[in-house]
Amino acid sequence: MNKDDDNEGLAMFSKLIDGIKPISQNKRHFGTPLKTKQEIELKEQQLHANSYFSDTYQPLLPVHGPMRWLEDGVDSIELKRLRRGDYQPDLLLDLHGYRQSEAKLELAALIQACVKQQSLCCCIMHGYGSGILKQQVPMWLVQHPMVKAFHQAPKEWGGDAALLVLIDIGELPHRR
Repeated sequence: MNKDDDNEGLAMFSKLIDGIKPISQNKRHFGTPLKTKQEIELKEQQLHANSYFSDTYQPLLPVHGPMRWLEDGVDSIELKRLRRGDYQPDLLLDLHGYRQSEAKLELAALIQACVKQQSLCCCIMHGYGSGILKQQVPMWLVQHPMVKAFHQAPKEWGGDAALLVLIDIGELPHRR
């Protein structure tokens, strides 16, 4: 290629674009978008779930018999009431098909919802499946400071594929 070919090409190009009006710039600057309330709440739930639940913590839970646990300082009659089904769960959480990370978030959100709605008892249905959630959910519940007790649910609430959980919502005279 020589200089004459380049000049000829430039002249042809100039002739082609002659009379074309350039597009005006709107000067729109796109900053970081503001987060919605839902995004903020989701991030907060993830933070709570990560700070409450550890996968490496191994509490002393029963090996034989129904899955049960009672926090120190809570009357043992509460565990008996859970076993008999005296407490009716106000909120239900079905974890069928969830991964461990998703189940942790849902569990933290359920406990927050119980406290917010003043619900004393909730039911967590973890199912049978491969047994991973059935094994992990009690270990996570033991670690949460708002959980007072849990027991394997009666047949009408899911039997050994579910847990009834007693939540500490504070002192309220109208609740039992």
